[in-house]
Amino acid sequence: MSVTTATPTPDKAPRVETPLQRFISEFAESKLALGALIVFLCIVLIALFAPLIAPQNPYDLAQLDIMDGRLEPGSRNGDDTMTFWLGTDDQGRDMLSGIMYGLRISLMVGAGSAIVAAVVGASLGMLAAYAGGKTDTVIMRLVDLQLSFPTILSALMILAFLGKGIMNVVIALIVVEWAYYARTVRGTALVERRREYIEAAQCLALPTRRIIFRHLLPNCMPPLIVVATIQIARAIALEATLSFLGLGVPITEPSLGLLIANGYEYMLSGKYWISFYPGIALLVTIVSINLVGDHLRDVLNPRLKK
Repeated sequence: MSVTTATPTPDKAPRVETPLQRFISEFAESKLALGALIVFLCIVLIALFAPLIAPQNPYDLAQLDIMDGRLEPGSRNGDDTMTFWLGTDDQGRDMLSGIMYGLRISLMVGAGSAIVAAVVGASLGMLAAYAGGKTDTVIMRLVDLQLSFPTILSALMILAFLGKGIMNVVIALIVVEWAYYARTVRGTALVERRREYIEAAQCLALPTRRIIFRHLLPNCMPPLIVVATIQIARAIALEATLSFLGLGVPITEPSLGLLIANGYEYMLSGKYWISFYPGIALLVTIVSINLVGDHLRDVLNPRLKK
């Protein structure tokens, strides 16, 4: 009888995860944050494809009928050709369509202002940390001055001077937001500036611009991403507040805040849906962004993990 011996096989090398794979696996550990991300992505898709999926164009006055004003959810229009699933406002605007289009403006204003403010604030923050001296002092005193004023008061003052309009709202939000990015990036850059790789780059006489943008900036990105995520939600809420007060976007292009304001006077008369449903949409949007940002903070900074 012959005896066969199994040939030993070499052990497989352990699988090495890339930084992106590690980030995705760690982020997916939180089911709450993952669900919030899915909800937010659905909101973004609804806003992007609103012209294709919305039952009505709420910005087209030709499609509005004042006789359909303040109809209850589930009512049909006078021609019996359309169902208003979330009711209508005082102008006969379909609330479901208004929310879809309002999300577009709210997300555009929030994301646009946050991105520009991040670029401005991050650039000034890195410049203050790297240059030091009088440059750091001047920039940080401007940051302290900006943060000493209440955000809503600063935005109201700017809009009182510039007037209504989407672009003016974006400018106001940039002015009141850049300081948060500058302070965050400066604190991170001060720590990274003492690292060995920065000293090695300086010893090699690399240009300052290359040191800042090729070496210093990438290592300041994690806290910058977290702050940007939180500030987008904050900008959306601030824009809604300004529009609710009548100083935000024009009435012809209502955002969620203006839709809420349109139904405020009818709250006590039983027509709750005019303000209620846009308020729910605004709440879900802000909460989903905050949940994603809060978990991003834990993932990108292991010291904060619970």
